Amino acid sequence: MNKIAIFPGSFDPFTIGHESIVLRALSLFDKLIIAVGNNETKKGFFPLAGRIAMINDVFAGNNKVEVVHYEDLTVSLCQRVGAMYILRGLRTSADFEYERAIAQVNKAMYDDIESVFILTLPEHTSINSSIVREILRYGGDASKFMPASIDPKKYL
Repeated sequence: MNKIAIFPGSFDPFTIGHESIVLRALSLFDKLIIAVGNNETKKGFFPLAGRIAMINDVFAGNNKVEVVHYEDLTVSLCQRVGAMYILRGLRTSADFEYERAIAQVNKAMYDDIESVFILTLPEHTSINSSIVREILRYGGDASKFMPASIDPKKYL
């Protein structure tokens, strides 16, 4: 039985923090599906196709990583693709509280699912997509916060 994990998020944009979580999780799972969703509560910056393309470019040639788009519950996606794990990165204690509540609800809806949390590296704790998005929106250089293979202008 393959260990398949879903790493859900809006990834607007995909940061070095996200990349680090994925790279560190690859040894834990046979397949990691990065599931790009639209967060209705956030004003998007990159179009959906751009976000998917940037993540595909970061992991080009890695057959353990797949990128998909979804528009329903994460647990529904898990059931469709046979994933038994949801991967989440934690930067702060506030992240933990938020993610714990979601994990418990997911478990109540789909008992077979397990949430796996990976702590961000200390140097990535302050990096989040909202901050990187603001840097980009106002013409700043966000290259130190995004994977080296990403040229943000290419994905807009």
